[in-house]
Amino acid sequence: MLQIDDLTFNMWGRRFFTKASVAIPPGAKVGIVGRNGVGKSTLFKIVLGEFQPDSGTVFLPKTARIGAVDQEHPATPVSLIDTILAADVERDALYAELETAEPERMGEIYGRLIEIDADRAPARAGEILAGLGFSVADLERPMSEFSGGWRMRVALAAALFTAPDVLLLDEPTNYLDLEGALWLEARLKRYPHSALIISHDRELLNNSVDSILHVANGQLELYAGGYDDFERRRAEKARLQLSAKAKQDAERAHLQSFIDRFKAKASKAAQAQSRVKRLAKLEPIATTIEEHVAPFHLPSPKRPLAPPLMHLTDVEVGYGDDPAILRDLNLTLDIDDRIGLLGVNGAGKSTFAKMAAGALDIRSGRMTREGRVQVGWFHQHQIEAMDPKDTPLAIIRRERPEDSESARRGKLASFGLAYEKQETTVDSLSGGERARLLLNLVAMRAPHLLILDEPTNHLDIDSRRALLDALNDYEGAVILITHDRSLMELVADRLWLAADNTVRPFAGDMDEYAKFVLDRSRAGKSAPGQGREKKGKKRAA
Repeated sequence: MLQIDDLTFNMWGRRFFTKASVAIPPGAKVGIVGRNGVGKSTLFKIVLGEFQPDSGTVFLPKTARIGAVDQEHPATPVSLIDTILAADVERDALYAELETAEPERMGEIYGRLIEIDADRAPARAGEILAGLGFSVADLERPMSEFSGGWRMRVALAAALFTAPDVLLLDEPTNYLDLEGALWLEARLKRYPHSALIISHDRELLNNSVDSILHVANGQLELYAGGYDDFERRRAEKARLQLSAKAKQDAERAHLQSFIDRFKAKASKAAQAQSRVKRLAKLEPIATTIEEHVAPFHLPSPKRPLAPPLMHLTDVEVGYGDDPAILRDLNLTLDIDDRIGLLGVNGAGKSTFAKMAAGALDIRSGRMTREGRVQVGWFHQHQIEAMDPKDTPLAIIRRERPEDSESARRGKLASFGLAYEKQETTVDSLSGGERARLLLNLVAMRAPHLLILDEPTNHLDIDSRRALLDALNDYEGAVILITHDRSLMELVADRLWLAADNTVRPFAGDMDEYAKFVLDRSRAGKSAPGQGREKKGKKRAA
């Protein structure tokens, strides 16, 4: 389906690919992985024809329909359901033609409409939209009423609805909640055509794709299986390479020793010369270069507090004079709790996090908090709110005014920001670098409670693993909101569900929750509590 041969591409003063080749068979579901910045999104732009390679070829059949999701859908006055239906250009054109078609042409049009199953299109569109978190009431709302995050979901829904021959998805779960990510995981698994998915979501890569395309060192290498299979095969390949290199190094040393000993001895000159030729013909064995991944520093609180950290009795919380977002909250958070907070976007998870962080007062009920509790709160909108002209060094100067300049620079280096990055403006940092900076900053003062709202959106898989290790070493309490199922499973030891205007303990594990979400999706129901948490007139992302 997709053939790339000897691709070489340079841009922005750097080389992305050097004679890279790969063949993607028809119907393949391919997860594309690699460190941030290696060129995964650039590869998509080359496949789409937006960038032209310096050399090499990218081949797709001329009849192949290619679809991508690279920006949110415009805020038009057109209803949500009509927006999705209009994405099927052929169906839309056939219905428009019916208005003025000659009688002899109508039979042909109706025949084609039956062939493409046009009558079922509204039902198919509704099923996709429900899976991505839209309610039945949303279907007739104009696109202008939805926030950017929800319009990104519309763009994804439109791509899935049209079912192109080659579907390109770049980090599709970044703007989905866990429920949407679970639904997409199941949907991609049964997608009828080829799909290429850039993702750092380990569960999606294990459950939805049949091969992994690794982008590294300017090359493209295809591995059969999911992400765990890829890691095992790559580790084995690295082990064999190191073994072969060790043997070759030993042979080189032996040959060189013989040459050094006998090159001046007439009786051994021919043998020495043959070994010189043999040494020259030995091709260097390339070994897999593992890039260093900077750890996260989440220092544990120095003095544990008396339990509980927080106790809620009949608490209600909301904004201004609007109806309550959450009510009847009866929960206890202990000093070493690891809480995974579940629920669809809009169900009140971020409102709960804001209240727990002390940034939103309760309306009624009783909240008991340990008076000395220190909270570290990371939320996804912090990255968007950063001053683009600020620098990491200026930020840490404000955070650590008592430190020396060398101590501040050392702290930034420990966050994974090298010396040359420390005075770079925020808008020149990658999303991953900004996330690393903020995550380390919120935890720097050893808080008793860490509240993490979608901390992994901009992190690659290795950085996510580093965050997991740091969280498991951290000895305070954690409230975690994430669409990363793997992180949720490995960090949270208790699950709370935000639904129906409240938060309650969920009696089950992540597998049971995944089954619950997918069962509701198959039944055509939106998840409970959907759409409660809003900002102004637009539906919040």
